[in-house]
Amino acid sequence: MTRGHGPTVRRRRLAGELRRLRERAALTIDEVGEKLECSASKISRIETGHVGVTPRDARDMLELYGVHGDEQEALVQLAREARKRGWWHAYNEVFTGAFVGLEADASSLRAFQALLVPGLLQTERYAHAVIRAMRPGAEDADIERRVAARMARQRLLHDPHPPEYWCVIDEAVLHRVVGDRAVMAEQFTQLCEFARLPHITIQVVPFGAGAHAGMEGPFLILGFPELADPDVVYVDSTSSGVYLEMDTDVRRYSLMFDHLRAAALKPDDSAEALAGAARRFAK
Repeated sequence: MTRGHGPTVRRRRLAGELRRLRERAALTIDEVGEKLECSASKISRIETGHVGVTPRDARDMLELYGVHGDEQEALVQLAREARKRGWWHAYNEVFTGAFVGLEADASSLRAFQALLVPGLLQTERYAHAVIRAMRPGAEDADIERRVAARMARQRLLHDPHPPEYWCVIDEAVLHRVVGDRAVMAEQFTQLCEFARLPHITIQVVPFGAGAHAGMEGPFLILGFPELADPDVVYVDSTSSGVYLEMDTDVRRYSLMFDHLRAAALKPDDSAEALAGAARRFAK
């Protein structure tokens, strides 16, 4: 799959275009809802990308905004393509929101994690132990389903055209035992293998670096190949995630990531730290 051409990014792009065209037509969301005989909240949710837009609704909105001819047809076609279902729809009960679709379309991923190995790099047994710990009351079937979904996400890194993945982790990740020692040895052996791939960079922020820019918590910066699709920051939590798209927020987190890279061990030294962790847990 060519990066940046999936349904989630297309929906995001269309939402931005519809918002821009409404503003150019000097119409408020309430006025659009009234003229199209629908709720203003529907228009708002379309423009923020929280819901998709049918080709018919897109055409009606574009007519109202004075957009005709080839420009209208191109955007209506974008609405059709944005309604296609990605592989992650098979895991609807696991994945909520647009995160996995955006991740699948990104050309670059810059991640920071302070407590855990990032999900894209976890082994199956490590992922099982993490999800079980975070969902102590969940049924076994639910745990297995979530683990399978996480493993399916990892196919992204083995895609013929994978994104550039740069991950910074705190040294605490190398010491926190998840599962048992065998799980940890397997996990860090796999991290060493990932680190040898040309599109993956892993760095470790050592304890000796002291306080650092990532102490607020984990985040992910998703970059896209088209100028029409600006970068977005995803700030994770145990129950949900927050998307930050304003230029000021993206610049702030990009600067944070640059500071984290500078504070971290160099990639070769980080690889040796990972290998050392693998050897330590294998004893």
